[in-house]
Parts: sequence; structure tokens; C-alpha cells
Amino acid sequence: MRRKTRESRHKNAGHPNRRVRYAVAMSLDGFIAGPGGEADWIVMDPEIDFKEIYSQFDTMVMGRRTFEVVKGAGGGGSTPDMQVFVFSRTLRQEDHPGVTIVNDPERVMAELRAKPGKDVWLWGGGSLFRSFAELGLVDTVEVAVMPVLLGEGVPLLPPAGRVTLRLKGHRLYARMGIMSLEYAIVQRRGAKRRR
Repeated sequence: MRRKTRESRHKNAGHPNRRVRYAVAMSLDGFIAGPGGEADWIVMDPEIDFKEIYSQFDTMVMGRRTFEVVKGAGGGGSTPDMQVFVFSRTLRQEDHPGVTIVNDPERVMAELRAKPGKDVWLWGGGSLFRSFAELGLVDTVEVAVMPVLLGEGVPLLPPAGRVTLRLKGHRLYARMGIMSLEYAIVQRRGAKRRR
């Protein structure tokens, strides 16, 4: 969510081992969506260059619940200029032609990392993030902290073990009161190491 130089922004374009980044908005009390999946509390700051952020990714992965929220908003759940993978045990591929339905995180993410391309956006879904973190499949956690307290909702990370992070960057968008934080995942206790 922070600005990057042209060189760093495109360093993974056409290069294997691209990063998997959990980039998400969060309320100050730790929720990424309201109790019904609401996102109307997310502030759109004109200082944030969303086009530049989207240009860093060509692949998006999400869980079934996030996909259903996205699909309910229109567009069939697909995103222009991005390949979308939905992790689900219940959805059928033939019912969702605009996305790729998958159910083997380690195999799918290994294949995505090995292909040339930009970074992979782990989009929404605290449960999917927890599963990916436990498997050692996430490289960064990028949180835009919104100036709101929701009281309840979907947590950034459902109850799980310790994940050690290292701050890589931060930026304050003072006009709207948003703080953007970028952390590298150093190690998750008990996580499998990526080869």
C-alpha cells in the first residue's frame, strides 16, 4: 500500500518466486469486514494511488466466503487484468467460468510462484490468510488501518499461533487518518518452510 519506485515495483515482473502479499484494509480494532461482510467503512483517500497498487499484481487468490461477497457485488467475481483463484472445497468450476476454483494451497501456490509474473494478492479472508501463514505461503502483511472501530466483524486473523513480523515500511495519509503498514513475515511458529 505504500509507494514503491518503478524499479522495485516491477522487480518481479517476468521473474519466478514472486511474493504472496496479504494486502487488506482493517479497522483500528482489528476487523477486515463488518459482521455481514460490510466494507462501507473503508475510507477512499484521494492520496492513495489505487491504479499503481493494482499494477503490482496480476494474480489474486481468495477464499470462498470472500468470493461470494465479491460476486454478490457484481461482475461474477472476476477482476480485469488479473487471474483469480478461489480456494474452496464446495464450489464447482463449471458454475464459475470467470475464475479458477482450486483446493490444494501448497501445490497451487508453488505453481504460481514458479511462473513468471507480478506479485500475488491474497485478497480478503482472514481464515485463508491464517491457513496460508500456517503453511508458510505468505511473504508480507500489508494493512491499511482505517480510522473506525467496528466492535465486531471478520478479524484480520482468526485465533492462531504466533507470527513474527518485521516492519518494512509505513505511511500516514493524514488527510483521511489512514495509516498504511507493511510487514515481512519473518517466521510463523510451527510453519512449514518454503523450499
